[in-house]
Amino acid sequence: MEAGSAPWLSNLFWNALARPAVPLFLMASGALLLPPERKLTLKKLYTHNMARLLAALLFWAACYKLVFLALMDSLTPWDLEAAAKNLLLFRHEEHLYYLHIMLLVYAFLPITRILAGCGDRRLLEYSLTLWLLLGILYPTVRTLWPFTLLGGIPVQWRMNMTYASIGYTLLGYYLTSVYPRPRRSLCLLALLAGFLLTFGGTWAASMAAGRPEEHFLEGMGASVFLEALGIWGLCQSASLSERAGRVAAKVSRASFCVFLTHVFFLQLFARHGLRAAAGPVLLTVPLVSTLLLLCGGGTWALLSRVPGVRRWLI
Repeated sequence: MEAGSAPWLSNLFWNALARPAVPLFLMASGALLLPPERKLTLKKLYTHNMARLLAALLFWAACYKLVFLALMDSLTPWDLEAAAKNLLLFRHEEHLYYLHIMLLVYAFLPITRILAGCGDRRLLEYSLTLWLLLGILYPTVRTLWPFTLLGGIPVQWRMNMTYASIGYTLLGYYLTSVYPRPRRSLCLLALLAGFLLTFGGTWAASMAAGRPEEHFLEGMGASVFLEALGIWGLCQSASLSERAGRVAAKVSRASFCVFLTHVFFLQLFARHGLRAAAGPVLLTVPLVSTLLLLCGGGTWALLSRVPGVRRWLI
C-alpha cells in the first residue's frame, strides 16, 4: 500500500488501535503472577509455568514448520533437518516472539516478585520511573534531535524491547493494587492521546520519509504505552453483567489457543482470497479478526477435550 493512500490510512487506523495488545497481555501477566499472596516457588516456576510455555512454543513452532513445508511440497530429509535446527535455535514463526519474551519474563519473576512484595510503594514507583524513562521514553525519542547527537555508552542506556517488556508486568501489578478504580475520564484521555500520537506520528513520519515509517508503532513506545494505560484503566473501571462476565471468561480461556493458531487460519483464508486487502480495509480487518476469533475458539473447544493438551499446549 502506498503511504498516505486511503487503504494505507485505514490499515494504519486498525494497526494503531491494536498495538497495545502485547503490553496489555504483559500487564495482565503481572497482575496475576506478582501478588505476594500467590505462592510461586522456583520449582513450580520451572517445572510448571516455564515448562508448559516451552512445550507449547516448541510444539506449535514445529507444527508451523511441518505445515508450511507440506504446503510447499518440501518434506525432504534435508528440509526436515533444517527445520529441526531452526526449531531448536528458536527461529520460529514471527508471532511466537511473544512466547520468547514470556520465557524471560518468567525467569525474572523471582526478582520482580520481590519488588512487588516488599511493601515499599516508593521503591516500586522508583523502579517504574526508571523503566518508563529508559524502556519507554528514551527508545521513543532516540531518533529525534538532539538525542541523535548522543554517542558512546549513553546510547546503550535504553532498554531493548525484550527487557522493557518486564516493566509492563510491574505496571500491571502496580495499577491493580494501587489504583483499582481509576477515573474513567483520565483513562479515556490517555487512550485518545496515545492513539492520536501513534496514528498521527506514523502518518507524519511516513509522509516526511516518502515511505511507511513504523517507529511510532513500536510496542515499547510512549504512544502505545498511553494507549495501553487507557485501555487497562477502562477495563478496571468497567462493570460487567454476569452473562458478559461468563463470555469474557470463556474468551480469556481460549485466547492462548487463538493466538497460537491464528496464523494457520490467516494462511488458509488467504489461499481462498480472504485477506484484508480484498475489500475496504475498515471492514475487512474486523471481519477477518472476528473469523480468527471464532476459528481459534472452535479449535480450543476441540483440543481442550484431549487429555493433556489443555494443560500443556493451549
